[in-house]
Amino acid sequence: MTLRVAVTGASGFVGQALATRLILDGEVATGIVRRQFDAPFPLCVVSGLDDKRLAPVLADIDVVVHTAARTHVMREDAEDPISAYRAVNVDGTLAIAKMAAEQGVRRFVFISSIKVNGESTSSGAPYCYDSVPAPEDDYGISKYEAELALKNLATETGMEVVIIRPPLVYGSGVKGNFAAIVRLVNKSVPLPFGAIRNARSLVALDNLVDLIVVCLSHPAASGRVFLVSDGEEVSITELIRQLARAMGKRQLLLPVPSWVFKVCLGLLGKKSVADRLCGSLVVNIHHTEQVLGWHPPVSLQEGLREMIESSGG
Repeated sequence: MTLRVAVTGASGFVGQALATRLILDGEVATGIVRRQFDAPFPLCVVSGLDDKRLAPVLADIDVVVHTAARTHVMREDAEDPISAYRAVNVDGTLAIAKMAAEQGVRRFVFISSIKVNGESTSSGAPYCYDSVPAPEDDYGISKYEAELALKNLATETGMEVVIIRPPLVYGSGVKGNFAAIVRLVNKSVPLPFGAIRNARSLVALDNLVDLIVVCLSHPAASGRVFLVSDGEEVSITELIRQLARAMGKRQLLLPVPSWVFKVCLGLLGKKSVADRLCGSLVVNIHHTEQVLGWHPPVSLQEGLREMIESSGG
């Protein structure tokens, strides 16, 4: 049966890739956005997630996938950051979820974040689907509060809720620190990342989209939390080597100890950057694989290569 799916944030990194995949799969996808753009799927342009014009659109929808969010802000200028995150990630999420339930939408798939679990797995134990949530920053806190609100709404209304917590997502169009690393590698300049022995889980955009597609209709997905990754871990040192290979570049990595990074970046007020570069964050996806019978279709090496090729690198 053809699914009718509404994707919020359909102009964004994950939302656009998902809506495009749905159209290619023969499903009916509608993008919910705040601005018009050239898309291969129909759009519903709204002023916000509480826009009443959404109601008749949602009345014809089977599943809502909520990718829209206030994500990490590189240079925060909000006077009250946690309130700014809550306004979008909690209040906005609950507004469209309530409207969806009122219009008879069967399932609501929420793209949360591994930051709900915490910032690192320094103890050596990976995050699992049932790990106790311990968000530390405003973004992670707002995502966790949204998860709790959605679970309560599911109990009250009977609408099925599925929660997916991805770590860092990479792929064509990636931004932020990952894009900065790609640019550095592309320049073939010596980089001081030759001695960092951390372990981080990443997820290729294609893998995340593939899991979302499974969660649209899988009967065992309802009411569950799923972690997702490429199913392998990588150090920042090995990540840069793999990026260089994908680009056909020769990369010189200088063996600078991780403590030097932490001290230097800490003095520059960039402790969080140092933590992401040198710290570990590993997720265990065995529960996701067992419950859904899903496995990442793309390896880390394939995902990096496809990202570089699609960007013309």
